[in-house]
Amino acid sequence: MLAEVENTLRACLQRVPFLEIESLERELKVGDVCIDIVATVRIARQRQRLALEVKNNGQPRVVRTAAYRLARVLQYEPDVYCVFTAPYISPQSAEICVKEKIGYLDLAGNCRLTFGQVYIEQEGKPNTFSEKRDLRSLYSPKAARVLRVLLTDPKKPWRLQALAEEAGISLGQVSNVKRLLEDREWLKSSDAGLLLNDPESLLSEWTENYNARKNTPRNYYTLKSMAEMEADLAKTCEGKGTAYALTGFSGAARYAPSVRYQRVMAYVSHDVESTAKILSLKEVTSGANVTLFTPYDEGVLYGTQQIDGICIASPVQIYLDLLGVKGRGEEAAKAILNEVIRRSW
Repeated sequence: MLAEVENTLRACLQRVPFLEIESLERELKVGDVCIDIVATVRIARQRQRLALEVKNNGQPRVVRTAAYRLARVLQYEPDVYCVFTAPYISPQSAEICVKEKIGYLDLAGNCRLTFGQVYIEQEGKPNTFSEKRDLRSLYSPKAARVLRVLLTDPKKPWRLQALAEEAGISLGQVSNVKRLLEDREWLKSSDAGLLLNDPESLLSEWTENYNARKNTPRNYYTLKSMAEMEADLAKTCEGKGTAYALTGFSGAARYAPSVRYQRVMAYVSHDVESTAKILSLKEVTSGANVTLFTPYDEGVLYGTQQIDGICIASPVQIYLDLLGVKGRGEEAAKAILNEVIRRSW
């Protein structure tokens, strides 16, 4: 990764016609701190040294730790310009760098370098490293169970063991999610336990990494009205002892009456084919007005609520599902976010 950082730094500094890179040194000791890369540049007759702290993670907590180390470098060499580097630096992390008065540079091309007569700034470059392991870990099926618990009531503090039991996963898995959320500074510790302190940012990033198509859909047609179909579905599933929940537009309309729809959408935990047969549903390839999903993980059904005697998926789950529906899905998702989710936070 050091070679990639060096190449990115060269490309960034080449924009300045009066600047010349004289040398790039690796793992140089400055006082009691080992710096990953030290670049010496010439600007006219003056030389400037840049101390680059290189991390494979650009999350806010990592930035703050790096800023502390770089502050120690300045104690030994006050004239050095300190720079934090990582594969990707989010706007939140970039803001921390600015406040700590250090530069930043990422492999996506985002940067802010200000020293001497030099001012280089580039922002808005997308995260081309979004598939890195920490994102896959945070939004994996098991980890997502923890996110659902936390987002259902962000004001509620949780002990690790209680959170693991509520989410139905191991203590080790919860600890991993805790670390990833703390790296983003979305989770804080209190005397009462762990608290989610930035649910909005968590939900926003989750939407970018959620794929509703992981659920298995079966499309059907019925002559019954939407209300009649939903009531019959509830009765059938309860009679069979099958977990279910309305989602999509069907679920959204229960929380936000302004939502209009013409297709029943519901999760059925298992044996969808048998349920459809009891309901006399006809499977179709087009013109469907009923979609039954087999959930990709049982966590999808966490936080279901009974409304008018029918199980409805949690507002957060419905919001995630609606964003994947073409047409009016985003409009309905926005209604759920504004009228239900944010008000509960």
